Amino acid sequence: MKNELLTIGPFTVYGYGLMIAIGILAGCLTAEYRAGKQKLDSEQIFPMILWCLVGGFFCAKLLFWITEWKSIVQDPGFIMETLSSGFVVFGGIIGGILTGLLYCRIRKLVFFKYADVILPSVALAQGFGRIGCFLAGCCYGKETESVFSVIFQNSEYAPNHVALIPTQLYSSGLDFLHFLLLLLIARNKKEDGQVTACYLIFYSIGRFVIEFFRGDIIRGSVGILSTSQFISIFTGIAGIVLLIRIRKKEIARAVFKWIREVPCIRKKLDNSGIRTGFRCIHL
Repeated sequence: MKNELLTIGPFTVYGYGLMIAIGILAGCLTAEYRAGKQKLDSEQIFPMILWCLVGGFFCAKLLFWITEWKSIVQDPGFIMETLSSGFVVFGGIIGGILTGLLYCRIRKLVFFKYADVILPSVALAQGFGRIGCFLAGCCYGKETESVFSVIFQNSEYAPNHVALIPTQLYSSGLDFLHFLLLLLIARNKKEDGQVTACYLIFYSIGRFVIEFFRGDIIRGSVGILSTSQFISIFTGIAGIVLLIRIRKKEIARAVFKWIREVPCIRKKLDNSGIRTGFRCIHL
């Protein structure tokens, strides 16, 4: 694979950067379109994504330095040397979500309504981003004898002239599938936050599995798990907890609706004065 796609004079177009740009553009356009369809303020999408990118890149860089703390202790100059390289995707996801939450609080927006619109676009952007990883040779897989392999000839990151598992392409395929699945869930969702919860769950599971085939072990580990696998356990649990809370809210609404539709129960509630109490319940 070749990361340098095109050179015009002093300017060079790199495959990694191009795929990242395409992913961000496709994600923004998709999110703005879906926000308009859902009667949300589509003008909030671009600035929210922009701030989420800033927060995401910062946290992705910060988490990388945390995982490389030994290198920093040995050589503090490592920080300056890696300013433009070395990011941890999970750091970007966590930082982006937290930044989005802060943005919604400042703008007085309902966070989960906008998160449910934007996160499918994040999966779409990640799919293009992983193609960029494949072109650059980063995030490579373990050595393999399988016919389903890739051999890099001039990569700055992956071992050259060695058959490797194309984990970047597997990740990209899963991300695009993730995007389509989230769109399906969004179309049939009953409560805000369902898409957000499913994003956290599905991405965590997919990342946990893919990590077994990654060959760039320099990214750090926690016991027998890679750093990303360790983090994915907590993000997956967070998604499950959120989904359970949403499910309980959905059940509570259904029960309340059923109670109000049964004439004899409604009459007793009205006569006993409980009706007002039910009206005050925030489901």
